[in-house]
Amino acid sequence: MPKMENAKILIMATNGFEQSELEYPLEQLKKAGATVHVASLDGKPIKGWDDKDWGASIEADLKISEVKVDDYIALVLPGGQINPDLLRVEKDAVMLVRDFVTGDKIVAAICHAPWLLIEAGVIKGREATSYHSIRTDMENAGAKWIDKEIAIDNGIITSRSPKDLEAFVAKIIEEVREGEHHRRKADAA
Repeated sequence: MPKMENAKILIMATNGFEQSELEYPLEQLKKAGATVHVASLDGKPIKGWDDKDWGASIEADLKISEVKVDDYIALVLPGGQINPDLLRVEKDAVMLVRDFVTGDKIVAAICHAPWLLIEAGVIKGREATSYHSIRTDMENAGAKWIDKEIAIDNGIITSRSPKDLEAFVAKIIEEVREGEHHRRKADAA
């Protein structure tokens, strides 16, 4: 059984990430013993969105284009409306999500972040959840959408909103401890 102390986890985000959806996993995964890196588009600090205004900045460790998928066991995708909408038009970000999934890595997306799963073409036929406002997007992409705090299908973890963060991070830790995920391939989008 892999230990959290040996786990390297990547969080991918850009400006406009939901503050709690990046900070809470970052803090809790580090507290559990994992090495956690943050990748942004340019490798520079990114600013969160906190409730109704801009929040705090988070330092990035590297550029998305510099990420080596084999260095990590898991990818965490925080939501917020702005962050995943900006990332889903960036080729490097979309390819990174696809490469994590096809590389049998854990991918965890919360709130609006499943937009990236849709764009990467990896959600069709899978049970998943998201923020309720993108339910139709998820279903149109072929996801089997459910309204639960956690949905997991072959190593892809999804949650609805900040209120689900505790369960979301607990499931990431559980999956990391289980190790590699040899999953069935997602249907082509």
